[in-house]
Parts: sequence; C-alpha cells; structure tokens
Amino acid sequence: MPLPPKKKAFPLRLEPALWDALERAASADLRSVNAEIECLLREALQRRGVRVAPPVPRKRGRPVKEGKA
Repeated sequence: MPLPPKKKAFPLRLEPALWDALERAASADLRSVNAEIECLLREALQRRGVRVAPPVPRKRGRPVKEGKA
C-alpha cells in the first residue's frame, strides 16, 4: 500500500484567544487542533466555491507485521 503524500508544514502565528477557541472547537469535535484547522479551511474554501481534492484516507489500526497479509 503506497504511503499517503506528506503534508506541507509551515509556522502559523495566532492570537491566544483564537488558539483557545480552536482548542475548544477541536475538543468538541474530538479532533486535534491541526485537524480542526484543516477542516475549517476546507469548509471555508467550499463556501467560496474553491474546489479542493478530498483528503487521502489514512489506514487505521495497527500496521501489518512483516510476512503476514
């Protein structure tokens, strides 16, 4: 199974009040702050009519041990 593409990393400066709001929203949705930011960005772009490819689904669970299928 091919590995998912690497994500682009970059520094992001936020006001503490905005960070706190993101943490609360992420917690309510059972997401990390990073995943919450990605979700909010996708929603905002969709509302503006900007098409973005859906995220590559990540394989869940434990990795398969060598020699087993």
